Amino acid sequence: MKLVTAIIKPFKLDDVRENLQQLHIDGMTVSEVKGYGRQKGHTEIYRGAEYVVSFLPKLRIEIVVKDEQVEAAIEAIRAATNTGQIGDGKIFVSPIEHAWRIRTGETDNDAL
Repeated sequence: MKLVTAIIKPFKLDDVRENLQQLHIDGMTVSEVKGYGRQKGHTEIYRGAEYVVSFLPKLRIEIVVKDEQVEAAIEAIRAATNTGQIGDGKIFVSPIEHAWRIRTGETDNDAL
């Protein structure tokens, strides 16, 4: 099993969800986060004063998938989020040792 974590632009969430549902990946955790990378933020003008916004709003999506679903999940996320512009996001993959479904006691792939 692998944990796939993606940092994406907020308006791309529905596209990502639809692409993952087509792969029968139905569960995900979504968190609102802020950060910056190469995009380095931007400036805004509010009531005549200029402000530097260093941390931009993003979404962090976490899904746990079977090993054989990793490449398809990554491609589904990339297809939904790639605009070709700076700030499209990042995808990280980490190993998961064990998983448990609390309600039923199912473990590992059965718990997904």
